[in-house]
Amino acid sequence: MKIILSIFFSIILFQSVLISSDYKNFNYDWKFAKGNHDKAEQINFDDSDWQQVKLPHDWAIYGPFDPNGNPETAKLPWKGEGWYRKVFNVDKRLMGKKIHFLFDGVMAFPKVYINGKLAYEWDYGYNSFYFDATEFIKFGENNIISVYVDTRNHESRWYPGAGIYRKVQMVVTEQIHANIWGTFISTPLANKENADVRAFTKISNDSDSEKLILLESNLITPEGEELLIVKDTAKFIGEYEFEQWFRFQSPKLWDTENPNSYLLKSIVKLDGKAIDTVITKFGIRSFEFTSDDGIHLNGKRVKLKGVCLHQDLGPLGAAFNKRAMQRELEILKEMGINAVRTSHNVPAPELLDLCDEMGLLVIDEAFDKWDKKGDLLSDKDFSEWSHRNIKNFITRDRNHPSIFLWSIGNEMWDIGANKHGSFNKLVDMIGNFRRYDPTRKLTTVDADVESVKWHFYQLTDVHSWNYGRRYEPARKADPSKPVIITESASTVSTRGYYSFPLPKVKDEFYLNDSQVSSYDMNAPFWAEPAEQDFKWQEEDKFVAGEFVWTGFDYLGEPTPYNYFLTEKGIITSDQTARSSYFGIVDLCGIPKDRYYIYRSYWRPDVKTIHILPHWNWEGKEGEIIPVHVHTNADKGELFLNGKSLGMTHKQPNSEDIFERYRLMWNDVKYEPGELKVVVYKNGEYYGEEVMKTADEPYSIRLTPDRTKISADGEDLSYILIEALDKNGNLCPLAENEIKIELNGNAEIAGVGNGNPQSLESFQSNKVKLFYGKAMLIVKSLRNKNGEISISSSSKGLKDFSVKIKSE
Repeated sequence: MKIILSIFFSIILFQSVLISSDYKNFNYDWKFAKGNHDKAEQINFDDSDWQQVKLPHDWAIYGPFDPNGNPETAKLPWKGEGWYRKVFNVDKRLMGKKIHFLFDGVMAFPKVYINGKLAYEWDYGYNSFYFDATEFIKFGENNIISVYVDTRNHESRWYPGAGIYRKVQMVVTEQIHANIWGTFISTPLANKENADVRAFTKISNDSDSEKLILLESNLITPEGEELLIVKDTAKFIGEYEFEQWFRFQSPKLWDTENPNSYLLKSIVKLDGKAIDTVITKFGIRSFEFTSDDGIHLNGKRVKLKGVCLHQDLGPLGAAFNKRAMQRELEILKEMGINAVRTSHNVPAPELLDLCDEMGLLVIDEAFDKWDKKGDLLSDKDFSEWSHRNIKNFITRDRNHPSIFLWSIGNEMWDIGANKHGSFNKLVDMIGNFRRYDPTRKLTTVDADVESVKWHFYQLTDVHSWNYGRRYEPARKADPSKPVIITESASTVSTRGYYSFPLPKVKDEFYLNDSQVSSYDMNAPFWAEPAEQDFKWQEEDKFVAGEFVWTGFDYLGEPTPYNYFLTEKGIITSDQTARSSYFGIVDLCGIPKDRYYIYRSYWRPDVKTIHILPHWNWEGKEGEIIPVHVHTNADKGELFLNGKSLGMTHKQPNSEDIFERYRLMWNDVKYEPGELKVVVYKNGEYYGEEVMKTADEPYSIRLTPDRTKISADGEDLSYILIEALDKNGNLCPLAENEIKIELNGNAEIAGVGNGNPQSLESFQSNKVKLFYGKAMLIVKSLRNKNGEISISSSSKGLKDFSVKIKSE
């Protein structure tokens, strides 16, 4: 039986829901100890000397760094065992209800014990999982949950973190309830005129008899108005899936400019009484994948301007923080991105929430490899592992409108080599993806052109290739599929560091300093500078776009100063770095010069004028210091101390990729003073920028990104620390150690400076400047309002203080 009602202009107060699934924050009051502890799962185990922690928690980010440790995983002690314990009480009045635990991510191989009994175990550290704990709970009494974590069998090519590094929730429901991740909403018809919304909702009846259950689903507009109500009934015991349709006119579509979201309010009723309510956010949009004109969103081509992101948050490690992730996306969106690839693993669900809200498209990726990097051990059944992990991944994420493409995995070498039953595994994977979401396209990401001969691409929907024009053989073999460059550039550089002369070839590195020049002309042999990808995409207009490797620097994988050079005897292990050079933005969120290359190209209508390098080159007077300008202007004139050094212009037809996209004066002889560039666009004055030689460091400056933060124990203020001369100019070579004093209801969450070679702790009240800059991260305390005072001092520098508020 189905009843449809149309109701308009009715305001919904979500706080007035009488009964609903109760998702309780379970992040506080945990105890932690590293190592294995015999009988730590037992109720009476003495954990009095364990560390008090709050989740999310990454035990390895606290270090210490090992100078001779593995640079690929940041030289941090992430391999090992650890235990978490928490005492919690379940009210006696909840007797008869269901208790589930939902873990967003545990690295790795967690075993969860409740009151001394093994309740559940999981493997893949990047995936979310939940389980029914009702039978283990003592209602009206204290309970003990203990979680054993073991990262020793996890393998990684970057820093993965260690511990319960994402949030945990306790979910309380009635015996009859909507399933966790049990709602699936799609939009088979989505245009400006009409929308069809299809909703599947799984309901469980865990009582001991059949019940006649009513599912009432309310469709709510972006303005909070009830638009449609659909009612269905079914009599069942166990699990039942309802299918409901909503059709209406003039929908507000989700897109990158206007990320409109609707809500589906699902009310489960028994005998006329609401016994569960679940609210699901979704967006109405359509995607079309074309072979010659890229990706179309709501009927309009959208050029993918994306970045790849690893999961760590720099000084915070792998412990997820929504504000930290939001800040990353804000910085990158200001640069011009419209897309993110979750390389190479299941992301934190909050990342997808943010992309939904900010209008960012997402390639949601499941795995790096189908081996120990995916926590697939040799004794595991592949089919069972595949089904279980893909089910959780897809059912958790499939309602996010931002996701336009599923990625089964990255650079699966077994497929490329046609080994280890890889094609049977791929077929198995694809079947699971399509089972849980038949509405989206899916892909695998490849980098080995030799693999094309095995025709694996026939099984997927999109040609997804990393680097260069490696997509060409697949495109030639099957021109019917769209093409995405899923990893582009991999330019490497260090913020603030410049070396001379300019490199003659991209993989010419100056190894003495273990840094890479920020002229951004360097890349590994298998990669390319940013401008090369611009040129290729302009020529190959069928390419849907690119995902730059990477948006931010990340912990580990410090190409070129990695173990390859130690194996060749070129550098020693203590000369390898602990974090990457790939990022457009450094590890602390300070943009590199390369940021402005992308901003000028991806945002042609937003003024960008950026001069490099800095102009403090004492001892190089009279020597050549090339000057480059990243701008969306066409030409410019450079002045040094008022004297014109000539006009230059971009050369869009040049075979030199740098001449195409930069303004360059490569024969400037250094003299201290003032550099000024005046730029022109379409023959008219566009703007100017000045760079001055700084005097000796004189004072400190603190600049918070936010002066008001929420007193929720999670919110952050990122405070940029800089050294200035007496005239207020940035001192680009300053490396003073800055001491921080904090007073008020907050704590230091981390410090850093973006130096890939630094082995200084991220948890400290002091930080050394790196090319004039560093970062302090301040976190609020839970339920503690008030003013927070941050003071900075350094020997020989004028102190500086700033205040922020927690409310």
